[in-house]
Amino acid sequence: MLDQVVCVAAVTVLGVLEQAYFSLQVIYARRKYSVPPPATTGPPEFERVFRAQANCSEYFPLFVVTLWVAGLFFSQAVSVVLGLLYLHGRYCYFHGYAKSAQGRLAPLYFSAKVQWVLIAVGGVGCAVLYESSV
Repeated sequence: MLDQVVCVAAVTVLGVLEQAYFSLQVIYARRKYSVPPPATTGPPEFERVFRAQANCSEYFPLFVVTLWVAGLFFSQAVSVVLGLLYLHGRYCYFHGYAKSAQGRLAPLYFSAKVQWVLIAVGGVGCAVLYESSV
């Protein structure tokens, strides 16, 4: 059983590392722009990094759940490819947002589309399994 989800687990770990990287970027931005914790406001450059990290963190649980549902009930390979695309989209989103608010939009739309596909394939996989069990 574990060999059937090892790649999904690897993408999950990669996602956790990406979240840690985003958190470190907030720490570096706090130092660079002299914004001590617990403050969440400061120069626009800091606020964009802070919001990018917060937005990525808000969506991470949804990503992990749909990644695993798609991997368990549809296809590990499809789930992994979609997971890697999603993580790439969020990386581009983070760095795009850090540069400018407008820079976040294309990667945001891309990662949202990938997320919806993960939801869809997970739902299809669950539906097929349910149909075969009744």
